[in-house]
Amino acid sequence: MSAPVRRGLAVIGGGRIGEALLAGLVRRSGPADVVVCERSEERAAELADRYGVEVVDLAGAASRARVLLLAVKPQDIATPLGLLAGHVDADHLVVSVAAGVTTARIEAALPPGVPVVRVMPNTPALVEEGMSVLSAGAHASEADLDEAEGLLSAVGQVRRVPEAQQDAVTALSGSGPAYFFYLVEAMVDAGVALGVPRELAGDLMVQTALGAAVMMRDSGQDPVALRAAVSSPNGTTVAAIEELDRHDVRGAMAAAMAAAHARSVELGGPQG
Repeated sequence: MSAPVRRGLAVIGGGRIGEALLAGLVRRSGPADVVVCERSEERAAELADRYGVEVVDLAGAASRARVLLLAVKPQDIATPLGLLAGHVDADHLVVSVAAGVTTARIEAALPPGVPVVRVMPNTPALVEEGMSVLSAGAHASEADLDEAEGLLSAVGQVRRVPEAQQDAVTALSGSGPAYFFYLVEAMVDAGVALGVPRELAGDLMVQTALGAAVMMRDSGQDPVALRAAVSSPNGTTVAAIEELDRHDVRGAMAAAMAAAHARSVELGGPQG
C-alpha cells in the first residue's frame, strides 16, 4: 500500500495566536488545504464557521496535513504530543509556537527523525504585523525552515536565530507588545491627570506610537538618533527624559525582560 499523500497545514489549538495564523493563511491561500484541531467543540465550530475550514481530531490532522502547527499553551503541550506520537513520521514537519518549549523536548516525545521548528510569534500577527522568530531542531533542514518561514510570513515578518536565543527573543518580541501597551496605558493616564479627555489622550498616544514605530522602521536611524532629534536642549522632552532616568526606567525594563526570560526558561521545563 502506498504512503498517504499529505499536503497543507493543520493548526492545532485555536487560541489567539492559533487563530491569527489560521486567519492569515486562509486569507493568503484559501481554506482548502487547512484543517483545525481544537478541543473545545464550541470554539472549533466558531473557527470552522468563520474561516470555512474543516475541524478534525489529531489523528485526522496527521493523516491529512504534512505541516502540523502546534499553537497550544506550553503547559498543555504534553497531551497533544502524546496523542500525535503514534501518527507522525519523518515526512511531517512540526512547527511549534509554544513559548519556552524546546525542540529537543518535542523531538523526544515524537518518533525519531521528525523535523521540528520552534517559533516565537507575537500578537500583532492578528493584524498581519507580527514578528515571528524561528529556530531549527535537530532534524529540520533548510527547506523545512524555508517552509515554516513561508507560513509565518502570512502574518508579518520573520527572522531566524539559533535556538539558544529563543528565550531572550520571547522576552523581547514575544512579550514586547504588552510592554508597549503598558507604557501607552501609563501615558494615557498621565494625560488624563493633566486635563486631557481620556478618549483624546488615547487617540494622541496611539497615533504617536504608530508614527514613532514607522519612523524607526523606515528612517534608517536608530532609536538614540531619533530621540536626540526631538530633544531640544532645555526643552520639554529633555525634562521628561531626565525624569525617566531619575526613576531608572531603563533598569526597570531590563529587570522586566530578565523576568520574562526566566519564565520562558521555566515554561520549557518538564512541568511548565
